[in-house]
Amino acid sequence: MKLITFTTALALWLLAGIYVQAQENDHDTQTSVERLNSLRETIIQEEKDALKAGVENINQRVENENITEAEAEILKQELAEKHALNIENRLAIIDNKVALLQRNGKVDEDEDNQIILRFGSSGKDNENDNVLYIGPKNKKRKYDRRTTSDLVFAFGLNNVITEGESLQDSDFKIAGSRFAELGWAWKTRVFKNTNWLRVKYGLSVQFNGLKPTDNRYYVDTGEQTELQEYPLDLDKSKFRMDNLVVPIHFEFGPSKKIEHDGYFRYSTENQIKIGLGGYAGINLGARQKLKFEEEGEDKKLKLKANYNTNNFIYGLSGYIGWQGMALYAKYDLNTIFKNNPIEQRNVSLGLRFDMD
Repeated sequence: MKLITFTTALALWLLAGIYVQAQENDHDTQTSVERLNSLRETIIQEEKDALKAGVENINQRVENENITEAEAEILKQELAEKHALNIENRLAIIDNKVALLQRNGKVDEDEDNQIILRFGSSGKDNENDNVLYIGPKNKKRKYDRRTTSDLVFAFGLNNVITEGESLQDSDFKIAGSRFAELGWAWKTRVFKNTNWLRVKYGLSVQFNGLKPTDNRYYVDTGEQTELQEYPLDLDKSKFRMDNLVVPIHFEFGPSKKIEHDGYFRYSTENQIKIGLGGYAGINLGARQKLKFEEEGEDKKLKLKANYNTNNFIYGLSGYIGWQGMALYAKYDLNTIFKNNPIEQRNVSLGLRFDMD
C-alpha cells in the first residue's frame, strides 16, 4: 500500500512539474515573440536615423565643395537603397526568429540587446580598441565623437636638479634612479571642424625613485632632510616619493578625417603628436629601502616617514611621439623638501605609452 501511495504521489508530482514547465516555456516563448516584434519599429527607426545622418554628411560635403550636386544625388540614392535593403533584411531575420520560436518553442537570447563587458571596441570599426566598454553589443555609433579615453604608462630615468650644481655632479646614480607613471587620460578635440588641437587630461600616479651615491641615505634632522653616510656598507639605498597628480596637456599635430556611412572619425595614426602642459597634485608619501649585511646576515630596512617633503606637487611636462609611443619629460617646480637651504627639484626623462 505504501508503495502504491508513493508511486501515485511521484507520478502526480512529475505531471505537475511537466505542466508547470510547459506553462513557463509557453510564457517565455510568448514573451520572446513580443520582444522580437517590438524590435521591428526600433530597426526601422535606426535605419531612418542612419539614413538621415548620411544625407547630412553628404550635404556637408557639398557645402565644403568636396563633391558636386550631381554626385551628391547619386550618393543619396545609393544610401537610400542601402538602408531600404537593410530594413528588409533585418526584418526578415526578426520574422525568421519569430517563426522558429512559434514552431519549436525554444527561447533564444536576443544578441542585439545583450549587455556586455569587454576590453576593446564598442563597434565593428574598431575605432577605439583600447577602452573598457560596458554596454549594448551593437551600440549605435555617434556621428561625431570628440572625446576618447586611454591608458597611459611611462617609465625612465629620474634625478634631481640641485641649485648651483649640474647633473654631472648629482648626488644620485644616473642609471639607478628611475621613475614610473600609470594613469587614465581623456582626450577632447578643441575645435568642431578640425582636429589639429586636442586637450589631454586625466589622473596619474607617479613613482619617483632616487638612489644616493657614496653609501648615503636620507636623514630627517628635524630642521631639514640631508644625506648622511650609513655606518655599514650598503648594498642598496633607495628613496622614493609617490604622487597622485592631475596632468593636463595641449596636444597638437596633424590628423586625417575618415568618413564612414553615417559617422566620421579623426585618426592620428602614423602622425607626429606633440603635447605640452603640466600637472598638479599631492604627495602620497615618502619611503626608503636599505639593504646591507650585518654579522654575516642580509638585512633589509623599509623606512616610511614624512622626511619634510612638500605635500603639494606641481610641474611642467611634455612629450613628442609617433603612434602610441613618445619621448616624455617632466620637471617638478616645487622643491622636494620644504626647509632645506639648498633647493632640489625632481626631473624625469623616459618613454610614454598612450594606449589609444
